[in-house]
Amino acid sequence: MNFSFHPEAEKEFYEAVDYYEDVEAGLGYDFALEVYSAIKRAMEFPKAWAILDGNVRRSLVKRFPYGILYFEEKNEIIILAVMHLHREPEYWKNRKR
Repeated sequence: MNFSFHPEAEKEFYEAVDYYEDVEAGLGYDFALEVYSAIKRAMEFPKAWAILDGNVRRSLVKRFPYGILYFEEKNEIIILAVMHLHREPEYWKNRKR
């Protein structure tokens, strides 16, 4: 199984990496590793995570207050958002296909 980012989700991801790197050297890298671990878990067990809306699910990121919002399409995980869990919980809904 493969994955791809919605363009806005990819932007969110890189902005969060930059933010954490500004907080402390190496923390952005740690954040990126945890995000990719959450994506890997979603790819391995795509139906194991909580459904948020329709077919959109959320895989939580360890150590950081983020979730990976995704849905399955054929043999791919489409990441709709790299979402901070304490901010505007429904902002991503206009990204659904």
